[in-house]
Amino acid sequence: MTLAYDVDTHAAPSRVSELMERLGLRMTFAKDEELYAQDDDADLIYMVTSGAVRTTRLLSDGRRQVSAFYYAGDLVGLETGPAHRFSAEALCDCTVLVVKRSSLKAFAGDGELDRAIWEATRRELERTQDHLLVLGRKTACEKVASFLMERAQSDRSTKVSLPMGRQDMADYLGLTIETVSRMLTQLQSASVVEFDGSRHFRVKRWDALAQMVE
Repeated sequence: MTLAYDVDTHAAPSRVSELMERLGLRMTFAKDEELYAQDDDADLIYMVTSGAVRTTRLLSDGRRQVSAFYYAGDLVGLETGPAHRFSAEALCDCTVLVVKRSSLKAFAGDGELDRAIWEATRRELERTQDHLLVLGRKTACEKVASFLMERAQSDRSTKVSLPMGRQDMADYLGLTIETVSRMLTQLQSASVVEFDGSRHFRVKRWDALAQMVE
């Protein structure tokens, strides 16, 4: 499992962010550029400071599964084992802070840091469980509605950005790109959401969207 630790001010103490800023090397990645590959040694930890990142895994039949999307403030690349089980790529031009895993481990026992990581681990496990529920039990429309709701709640702005394309959404939700496009059109036609181009939307009827998610 790849763990993404949200370290923004509303979710966790600033200790993790402080250490990443102090110890990290700032790097930039172009759209679709790889941060690390599946099965690479998990020696480095990345904190997104701008842009967005996706993690993916190639299945044995060649299909791609997108496992998660990460935004500014998220840590990417903390693994439970010695190697990366997923690849990580830039969704768009992005900047990250890169720190050696051993450097962060040197602060083990730091109470504030330990609490932040424990809480973030709990949230990540909850998010993984929610994703499994979406993949396994929801209809196509419910899957897309759940995705838009999660994005709208995390973005916290009137106009919500979608740095990922339709194919990324499809590979995350276990749908075809045609089905994703059809469901988005259906939600807009029902005045549940309104799109401004393909990468921005706003929620017009929160109650209707929430009902679809439930």
